[in-house]
Amino acid sequence: MTDSAQQGTGGKIVRSDAEWRARLDDLAYRVTRRHATERPFTHDSFPPGPAVFRCICCDAPLFDAAHKFDSGTGWPSFWQPIAPGAVEEHEDRSWFMRRTEVRCARCDAHLGHVFPDGPPPTGLRYCINGVALRHDPKGA
Repeated sequence: MTDSAQQGTGGKIVRSDAEWRARLDDLAYRVTRRHATERPFTHDSFPPGPAVFRCICCDAPLFDAAHKFDSGTGWPSFWQPIAPGAVEEHEDRSWFMRRTEVRCARCDAHLGHVFPDGPPPTGLRYCINGVALRHDPKGA
């Protein structure tokens, strides 16, 4: 671990709110730490090809470009995480809806939501805020 990150319960990365604010730009902070959503079609222009998508907060590998698809929603969409346990799912009852929120398993960053309308083989659509991801072509 670097900086003042602490190992929390279950191996989680724990930082103060002030530390997250200092490490992230305003939009990334609002999305990942305050559960906001970026506007569609603003952060899904990642180059094609092999890559790993990492958490912008803690650099944990979250999704593989091989599992990415064009959902037409304006947000990066994947049909599965890179590995079991890479992300955690939580019930989200905000905005008078019932959805499944997706968070980074390592630092609890809000990533987006998962929906049951994706392609085979899983039938899932992990609809992820692009600003919450770092594209890593070397990680593939």
